[in-house]
Amino acid sequence: MPWRRSGASLAAALLLAGCAAQSPLGYYWQAAAGQVRMLAAARPVAEAAQDPQRPDALRQRLLRAQQIRSFASQQLALPDNASYRRYADLGRSSAVWNVVAAPDDALELHRWCYPVLGCVGYRGYFAEADAQQHAARLRQQGLEVHVYGVPAYSTLGWFNWLGGDPLLNTFIRWSEPELAGLVFHELAHQLLYVQDDTAFNESFATAVQRLGTQQWLTTQASPALQAAFAAAELRRQEWRELTRSTRATLAELYAEHARSPWTTESLAARKRTVLADFHQRYARLRAGWQQEWQAVLAQRAAAAPAVATPTDPWALTDAWVAQANNASFAALGAYEDWVPAFVSMHQQAGGDWPRFYDAVRALARLPAAQRQAALCAALPPTSPHPDCVRHPD
Repeated sequence: MPWRRSGASLAAALLLAGCAAQSPLGYYWQAAAGQVRMLAAARPVAEAAQDPQRPDALRQRLLRAQQIRSFASQQLALPDNASYRRYADLGRSSAVWNVVAAPDDALELHRWCYPVLGCVGYRGYFAEADAQQHAARLRQQGLEVHVYGVPAYSTLGWFNWLGGDPLLNTFIRWSEPELAGLVFHELAHQLLYVQDDTAFNESFATAVQRLGTQQWLTTQASPALQAAFAAAELRRQEWRELTRSTRATLAELYAEHARSPWTTESLAARKRTVLADFHQRYARLRAGWQQEWQAVLAQRAAAAPAVATPTDPWALTDAWVAQANNASFAALGAYEDWVPAFVSMHQQAGGDWPRFYDAVRALARLPAAQRQAALCAALPPTSPHPDCVRHPD
């Protein structure tokens, strides 16, 4: 679902950006201070797991997270370093808050550029109020804006000498498959990062996340957990299809507008029609999910009446849908659009992770236009991309 996203390289970009002329010094200061506080709050997992003040469930989850961490390096060939071997409680619900923006007539992310790392399609803040203030300024410029909490981000391994990226309270209590997927996603960013290509970086990490999670479940999880994840994956696939088709419709709308511009009022009316259809289709999906959830709740209540369970697991998705705009759809696309291409490359590598990574590194070395053409060629016919034109054979 849309809130299970991470921030690829926020702190690394900001801390190395230093004196970029296009941004106020205060922005870099808040980023540096936030990163320092996070590193200072982290403790080795072994120490945190032995703390009798921590709930037993948390201590057990921290130990399980270390098994996931070892699996990542030993079975998925992800970096074996200091990251995710410490734990920090930040005392807040998100690690950072990201701001994304897009024009009102395109699904193109506004970009912020930094020395060393290049340009990225988001801007992160360690305080939600700061993120909202920046979002307000962008709206005054006529951009559509979306602000969302980020549970974790990668510093690309540059802080491993200081203990690396820690496990955080913002995601440690997620379900085991989601926890494993996040660790795999963030470590994938440490393995490979391409300047000026947010969609490539995020789609690659998402592909590693999904493929790695499935491998973890197949070899490490109980049949009951595998079944629960499979049921949840069906819902996620329905969500992906819904958002993908809506983005495709919006992209077609904006392409037509670019060829023969409409008035501002006419464009806005057409957008409202597309979004109204999106809301209606989501409402139908949501109703089906709720019926399934009520059945799960009834089973749990019969088995363990005293165990509390959430009554509305899709509240955050509801909020995302209610606020959906070009910015939120464009950000979602960055995490999704090239995933089928990377999955296809993994299959072509015979599931061999080092071979797969070598193939992705070869793509990463190509100029941007050639890299995109290669990704288009790797896409299966059932997964079209708005930037790929397929010609009949």
